[in-house]
Amino acid sequence: MGSDEPPSTPASGPEILNLRGVRNVEFGDTEQELLRRGQLHPEPEPGCGSSLTAPAAVSPIFADDRLVLLWASPPVQTPEGVTAGTPVDQVRAAYPAATRLTAPPGTYRFDGLLARQGDRAYLFLHDGRTVRKTVAGYAHYAQRLFDEGFGTC
Repeated sequence: MGSDEPPSTPASGPEILNLRGVRNVEFGDTEQELLRRGQLHPEPEPGCGSSLTAPAAVSPIFADDRLVLLWASPPVQTPEGVTAGTPVDQVRAAYPAATRLTAPPGTYRFDGLLARQGDRAYLFLHDGRTVRKTVAGYAHYAQRLFDEGFGTC
């Protein structure tokens, strides 16, 4: 990952999660903006909070009413083709500057790879062999998510 800025013309498409967001959803959007544009379901999922109308395989995380992270599951993938199920070696090849993160001992949390670019990052949670979850968004929140843990949603 070369530059410190998100790419000005990132790969995009209906199933691509990049460092700006996914489809018509961008990091920094407010919940109200997304509701008004029909990108967010008006009723939160029980116990899990807000969910996007599309793609269904992406879940938003908000802080201070702003979209800060997106969790993605297949078929959604990064522009480099990384998604849950991707071998960790392939992730390291696609993001050679990614920082290795080790889960605290005695927890059931996954290790991670944090591929940072400017104030944005991908966080790939993995079991040592394959990616289990792909997260993208503001680097500070991705690091915080890893450090403090995460829920089941």
